[in-house]
Amino acid sequence: DRQTDQHPAPDKPAIAKRPGAAFAWLRMTTVAGVLSGCSSPVPVNQPRLPERPVQPAQPVQPGQPGQPVQPASRETAEVRPAPPPQAPVPPRTWDEYRLQAAQRLIAANPGKTYLGEVPQTLLAIPVLEIDVNADGSVRRIQVLRYPRQAKDTTQLAIDAVHRAAPFGNVARLPRPWKFVETFLFNDARLFKPRSLD
Repeated sequence: DRQTDQHPAPDKPAIAKRPGAAFAWLRMTTVAGVLSGCSSPVPVNQPRLPERPVQPAQPVQPGQPGQPVQPASRETAEVRPAPPPQAPVPPRTWDEYRLQAAQRLIAANPGKTYLGEVPQTLLAIPVLEIDVNADGSVRRIQVLRYPRQAKDTTQLAIDAVHRAAPFGNVARLPRPWKFVETFLFNDARLFKPRSLD
């Protein structure tokens, strides 16, 4: 009997002497079972559908739905200067030529001239004699009268003549090929050719 008490029965588990070890063994067994049940099979690669190419959106002109905008041509994008004014009728006399030259002075100098009644008191009155070539281009400008005040208006008048040239063909007019123009400047330094007054 004493020998039986010292040696436990062989069918009892050895971990019975350590209750804490049994609890740990049970917990590990449970966790292993859960993990084995949660494992999922490796996904099989499925063939991809071909992607549809993305078409770039076309710009639509306002007011015309569905109509693509046509790019502006180079000719319409660039602003071309207007041709110089041409004399409507070839002048027969120097008076007609001087009148047409005065009209060209107005057309070629926008913002620097005025029309209408000439003020009673003028700022300055320079007078130029303009020698021209056969084609109406300026050959020489001579100042016949300098104003006493606002002397810079003389140069303004000379510049206006160069902007308006050429003034038209004078080959049929008698020599010398020259004409005189008087520039009537108001207080705003705008001029009017006296030929148009």
